[in-house]
This record gives sequence, C-alpha cells and structure tokens, in this order.
Amino acid sequence: MGNRMSDPISGKAENAEARVDQLVAEAKRKAQRYRAMQQAVEQVSVSAVSKDGTATITVDSAGNVTDLRITDRVREMSGDQVAKAVLSALRTAQAKLPDRLGEVMADTIGDDPQTRDTIVGSYRAKFPEPEPEPGETVPASGIGRLADEPEAAPPPPPRPPRRPAPPDDDDEGFGGPVMIRE
Repeated sequence: MGNRMSDPISGKAENAEARVDQLVAEAKRKAQRYRAMQQAVEQVSVSAVSKDGTATITVDSAGNVTDLRITDRVREMSGDQVAKAVLSALRTAQAKLPDRLGEVMADTIGDDPQTRDTIVGSYRAKFPEPEPEPGETVPASGIGRLADEPEAAPPPPPRPPRRPAPPDDDDEGFGGPVMIRE
C-alpha cells in the first residue's frame, strides 16, 4: 500500500513539473515572437508622393523622415506650394504607418490581437489620415462647411484681467506677509 500512496503524489508532482516546463517554453516562444516583431517593426519604412508628384517622402516606423526627394518642377513653384507638397507627402506617409505596422505585427504576433490593436490604435491617433485639401471635397449642400469637416472649435474663454498688486504700505495688512514676526 505504501507504493500506491506515493505513486499518486509523485504523479501529481510530475504533472505540475511538466506544466511549469510547458509554461516556461510557451513564455520563451512568446518572447521570441515579440523580439521578432520589434525587429520587424524597426525595419518598417513607408513612402508617399505628394499629389502633384513634386515631393516623395519616406518615414521610418516612428514617423521620422528618412528620405526626401523633390523634383526639379519645384523651380516653377512658390515656397508655399513646395511646403504644401512636402507636408502633404509627409502626412500621407505617416498615415500609412498604422496599416503597415498592423501587417508586420499580424505576421509576428498574430495570436495577440489585443496588443496589436493597442499599438496600431496609438499609431492611428498619432498619425491620422491627412485632411482633404481645399477644393478636393464637394460641399454637401453647395454652401457652408464640408459634410465631413468638423465644426470650428469655439474660441478659448477670455482670460480674467490681472489684479494689480496691493501697495506695500497697506494700513490694514491685507496682501502683506502671512506671518508677522515681532
């Protein structure tokens, strides 16, 4: 009978040990996938061309410009037009990042959609789709604001006027030091 009692106990211990080994192996595999994801994300770059074709911008996974190419057509453009073309291409490239990063993350940590969605969502908040250029969208009613254009934000409330500092020779002691030493 002594053997029968020790077998179930040792069996439970072996099962627990096997389960711990399984959890450790699973954690190591997950860590490897996350390292692979991080390396893949660091390699991501996205390019975009301005609508008029004069500027091409490439951004890295953080949205930083890594390459800027401008055609010779800019010689015939104003500085304002060149700036708009560059910024348009930049915003378009940055707005492509969330989708590209989502693809990379799906390939590496596809079994963790919550993490992927959280990271991609933060990129979408940081790099939203660029606003349409004036004249690109047709007004819904022909007059007034564009249908998808948000209403103008109300102006900030006016600041209260500053009160002048009380004179130093105030007889009543208001506005003077809080503690008086005698």
